[in-house]
Amino acid sequence: MNVAAEYQSKVRTAEQAARMVHSGDWVDYGFGVTMPIELDKALAARKEELADIKIRGMLLMRVPEVVKADPNRETFYYNSWHFSGIDRQLYKQGLCDFIPMVYRNKPLFYRNYLNVNVAMIQVPPMDQHGYFNFSLTNSATKAILDTADTVILEINKNLPRALGGFEECIHISEVDYIVEGQNPVIPTLPRAKSKEVDQKIAQFVVEEMANGSTIQLGIGALPSAVGELIAQSDLKDLGCHTEMLVDAYLDMYNAGKLNNSKKTVNPGKSAWSFALGSQELYDWLNDNPFLASFPVNYVNDPRVISQQKNMVAINNAVEVDLFGQISSESSGINHISGTGGQLDYVDGASAAEGGKAFICLTSTYQDQHGEMHSRIVPTLHEGEIVTVPRSQSHYIVTEYGKVNLAGRSTWERTELLISIAHPDFRESLIGEAEKMKIWRRSNKRV
Repeated sequence: MNVAAEYQSKVRTAEQAARMVHSGDWVDYGFGVTMPIELDKALAARKEELADIKIRGMLLMRVPEVVKADPNRETFYYNSWHFSGIDRQLYKQGLCDFIPMVYRNKPLFYRNYLNVNVAMIQVPPMDQHGYFNFSLTNSATKAILDTADTVILEINKNLPRALGGFEECIHISEVDYIVEGQNPVIPTLPRAKSKEVDQKIAQFVVEEMANGSTIQLGIGALPSAVGELIAQSDLKDLGCHTEMLVDAYLDMYNAGKLNNSKKTVNPGKSAWSFALGSQELYDWLNDNPFLASFPVNYVNDPRVISQQKNMVAINNAVEVDLFGQISSESSGINHISGTGGQLDYVDGASAAEGGKAFICLTSTYQDQHGEMHSRIVPTLHEGEIVTVPRSQSHYIVTEYGKVNLAGRSTWERTELLISIAHPDFRESLIGEAEKMKIWRRSNKRV
């Protein structure tokens, strides 16, 4: 096959390619930084010609043009697998719907249950062998493109090339159309600045790690604090197995702490499924054999995670109730993010030899009126989503300490959780626990 000729035969303008979308279609944009730009604009321009166009995406880094062009949702219906701040604002405006999932299941959903009429994603330029790399978003990309009736790729020369792993690329023979885009700069995620409270929580977590631990980190200030603390610690020979590759791993690598030498699975390789962070992170990722991207049904499979000795999973939460139910994706009925891979890693890390799964949260938060509230609550608020059931709760960490709920009775959990609540709320929590009959008379005051 002459891949260069094949490529040229499939090149179209964004306007020509967008004409492959027909009324009633399901269109997939992939997610994050590889969502289409020129194709999105071209599809938005067809608003008056089309009807009932359903679009799936995830973790928006900008507002899609199809949403801007259709504020009343007369033609385009955008749906998200996981909310960023932008998705969340669109949701509040009635311009985005949520698709619940446990992240490891996303490829399975596409291959077994969903229709994709047209898939549109950004990729780096084709290599000499005719392959297009999925760059920063392996995740479920191959499953989406395998499912799609029509595959359209938008080229962006600024996207890094991420080595695999597997399912990190697609061949020109599997592509229907190619749009040569305007090569915009890739969006970055500013580093979240850790506060003193994050550093206290990070200290409790890092002291539970051992030389050779394999680490999963999520997004936000706490992972940054953990990475900073590890870089300053005496820990060594750490590994990376994570759904999301963030700057904290680069910090650990630069400090000589991350080498993957003790990993049980994929030794010598940092395994990840999507990346989001600084330009320095993207430069580190580009053509780097130290890093290997995998589909999320592999990286987030608890059976794979549990094979990593000394696996440490670190994730955030919104609230934890006295039964040990963990809410990480909504506050009441107000949707915030999504289940993501939190349950995957709690299940996998807690089953690993020497493994530990940490759920971290500050003990309090302030509402818009400046009033302080406890994040450890008697019961979750009405409509609040349970991300991790009480039967799978393990380590819970606040700035006041860490407790392990595994195997504990309801009254034991209550005492342990109240012990790491903010002191100003402990007496009221005890009073509620007594009403709920989960506080023993013999329990000590905390």
